[in-house]
Amino acid sequence: MTAAHGVMAEYDNREALLDALRSARAAGWQRMDAFAPFPVPEAAALLGVGGSRVAWIAIGAGLFGAALAYGVQWWLSVHVYPINIGGRPLHAWPAFLPATTIVAIVWAALATLLGMLVLNRLPRLSHPVFTAPGFLRASEDRFFLLILAEDPAFSVPAARDFLRGTGALRVTEPA
Repeated sequence: MTAAHGVMAEYDNREALLDALRSARAAGWQRMDAFAPFPVPEAAALLGVGGSRVAWIAIGAGLFGAALAYGVQWWLSVHVYPINIGGRPLHAWPAFLPATTIVAIVWAALATLLGMLVLNRLPRLSHPVFTAPGFLRASEDRFFLLILAEDPAFSVPAARDFLRGTGALRVTEPA
């Protein structure tokens, strides 16, 4: 019998989850995931989850949008439709800033949305962990640790026995 996605354990508090994560790391498990009803920064650190790339995507898109907006305004005002009004310079950069700022914000916001969707592989209407008994409580009051089948040392009996030894309330195999 093989688990398609891995073996999952259920815990009733964050300390139990953190203890299980520490034990799993010490035992050599590498590919894991954790689910909790609220952010647990210590779990993220134990899982090796780093900072988000969405911020860099937003900054890059915002800067690109700003450069594009400013460049288009400059090109139109200086080269395509130059109008000399009251002896003012054709390249009146203060007049270009409001539109440049707005376009930068819109580009950054759209890139943030798209980047978040792509990086999180969303929309995902179904996931194997959703089939685990009691997993709906992950958004209420339960904590879950999943040892993924992708782990180099993974075997169902070894993962099941290890998770049972961590004091889990329930150990299941999501389909």
